[in-house]
Amino acid sequence: MPSALKVMVYSSNADTRAQIMLALGRRPSRELPEVQYVEVATEPVVIRTADAGGLDLLILDGEAAPAGGMGVCRQLKDELYQGPPILVIVARPQDAWLATWSKADGVVSQPLDPMQLASVVTDLLRPRVTLSRT
Repeated sequence: MPSALKVMVYSSNADTRAQIMLALGRRPSRELPEVQYVEVATEPVVIRTADAGGLDLLILDGEAAPAGGMGVCRQLKDELYQGPPILVIVARPQDAWLATWSKADGVVSQPLDPMQLASVVTDLLRPRVTLSRT
């Protein structure tokens, strides 16, 4: 197992970033190693950091401003070759269909349910842990 999984958390709101990291915790599943968070508050830094590589998962706030997580997700999916999976946090369960447009690999709605978030994150990270073992 790798020593830590690098997870980017993007939101223009520091409280939202903190809520996501608190809900997910240091280790979302016993089958995964610990998570190391990379907090990002602006879209240009998201793009630059994702382009640099080395991330295992991106969690993007769909309500971030001025660049929402869904638009950023779509841009990254179009521009990155074999980029990491992307999870988008949406404001309401009814907004989950928008994640289809954004090409998100996973979607979770507010208010965050830590169990649901951990389950979706584990599903997205499991293949990356398996690949790193081979």
